[in-house]
Amino acid sequence: MLGTIVNAGAIVIGGLIGLLFHKGIAEKYQQTIFQGVGLAVLLIGWKSALAVDNLLIVIVSMVAGAVLGEGIDIEGKLEKLGTILEARVAAGSSRAGSFARGFVTASLVYCVGSMAIVGSLESGLTGNHQTLYAKSVLDGVISVVFASAMGVGVLFSSIAVFLYQGLITLAAGFLKPFLTAATVAQMTSVGGLLIVAIGINMLGMAKIRVGNLVPAIFLPLIYHLLTRWLA
Repeated sequence: MLGTIVNAGAIVIGGLIGLLFHKGIAEKYQQTIFQGVGLAVLLIGWKSALAVDNLLIVIVSMVAGAVLGEGIDIEGKLEKLGTILEARVAAGSSRAGSFARGFVTASLVYCVGSMAIVGSLESGLTGNHQTLYAKSVLDGVISVVFASAMGVGVLFSSIAVFLYQGLITLAAGFLKPFLTAATVAQMTSVGGLLIVAIGINMLGMAKIRVGNLVPAIFLPLIYHLLTRWLA
């Protein structure tokens, strides 16, 4: 869990630094910075999405994941949690809806990438936290930019990161026999597509409910478990 704790702490520290710049940056600069980060997020997502050759599993995972996610309404629950946190912690200190937007956007960016999955698995399986340490540096830098553009909600995404990566780390021992290189690559590819969707949302090109697609990340693993069981 050490890697996850460091990661969550880096997000908080970066977010606090970003808040120092938030008040001194004019609105037009905040908008342009946000769009620049959106383009960078697109690039990161595409690089991860191209990590696999078996596109059929990725496509089926996206469709099935969308059905599951819409049924659970993960996005809605994240937004509701962001609204509750805003009412209790930051009421009157942020523009309407900006807290929830910062919380949801940052949480998804930090959680759906390949480093979150692979790093958490490494941490749980071998005690090697190096990937999560590297992710901590990246997330800390990103949180500076996010917090400067979206406000205090970004800091609270550290809660989502701690819970999400912590659960993967704790479950890693059980999942070890089923984590083949192909399965991890497929999960990474799906996560990359979700990062692309986040970039599209940030650029205002569409409104994709990325949170409701999160179950798709784990469906390649479930597919592998089913094929082994049927065999």
